[in-house]
Amino acid sequence: MLRLAERQRDFAEALLDPARPVPPGLVGPDGEPCPKRFAVYRNNVTVALVDALADSYPAVQRLVGDDFFRAMAGVFVRSEPPRSPVLLAYGGSLADFIERFEPAAALPYLADVARIERAWLEAYHAAEAETLDPSDLAAVPYEQLGEVLLDLHPSLRIVRSPFPALTIWRMNVADGVPEPVELEAGEDTLILRPAGDVEVRFLPAGGAEFVTALAGGRSVSASFEQAVAAAPEFDLTANLVGLIAASAIVGFTAPGPVTPAKESNDD
Repeated sequence: MLRLAERQRDFAEALLDPARPVPPGLVGPDGEPCPKRFAVYRNNVTVALVDALADSYPAVQRLVGDDFFRAMAGVFVRSEPPRSPVLLAYGGSLADFIERFEPAAALPYLADVARIERAWLEAYHAAEAETLDPSDLAAVPYEQLGEVLLDLHPSLRIVRSPFPALTIWRMNVADGVPEPVELEAGEDTLILRPAGDVEVRFLPAGGAEFVTALAGGRSVSASFEQAVAAAPEFDLTANLVGLIAASAIVGFTAPGPVTPAKESNDD
C-alpha cells in the first residue's frame, strides 16, 4: 500500500498532467474509478492557476492576446506547479519560462515586461517603511557623505532590459495606447511603493548600477564609482535627489557623528 506522502504526490502530479491516469484508489459513489469526475477537478485547478497568472501579468496577456497567453500559461502550469499554498506567490518564474518558450521568441522583450509586472506585484506586497526626511541626510557633513551607507525601501526593485521594456509595459497597462517603438533602446526600471501606490520610474544611465551597489551595502562613494564605470556621464547629485524625491531612502549610516538639522520655531 502506498504511503500517504506518495499518494499525495501522485494525486498532485496527476492533477497537472492530463496524460497521467487517475490515481489509484480514487473511486466514485459506486466504488468504481471516476476519470470524468477527476478530469473536471483537474480542469478547475488548471483554470484557477492560469487565471491567477493572468491577473498578475495583464500587460503580457495584452501583448500576446488571451488565447496565446492562456495556452502559454497552461504549459507553464504543467511544467512548474505551485510550491506554496499562497496563490499570490505563484508565477515568479514566468519571465524565465517565457525566455525558453519558443513560440514567444518573436517578442524578445516579453520576458522583461513580465519581470516588471512581477516586480510591481512584489513591491505592492512588500513591507512598509518610513522614508527618510531629507533634512536628516543634509545634516551629514559634506566630507563624510561619500562614506555614508544608505538603507533603501524594502519594496524597491530594479529591472534591467536591453529593450524598451518599461515603455512597452506602460503602453499595455491601464489606458496605455500601443505605439511603434525602437527595440534597440534599452531601459532600466525602478519600482517601489513608498506609500499606498506602486511607482514605476525610468532610471538614467548608471542609475541601476548605483542603486544596486547601494542595496548591496556599498557606500555612496563606492556606488558612484560603480555607476561611473558603467556610464561616465552619471550625475551623482541628480541621482541622489531623484532617490530622495522617490522616497526610496529609509535610513543611513554615517561614519561619524551627525548633528540633526535644527527644527524651525515659529513661536
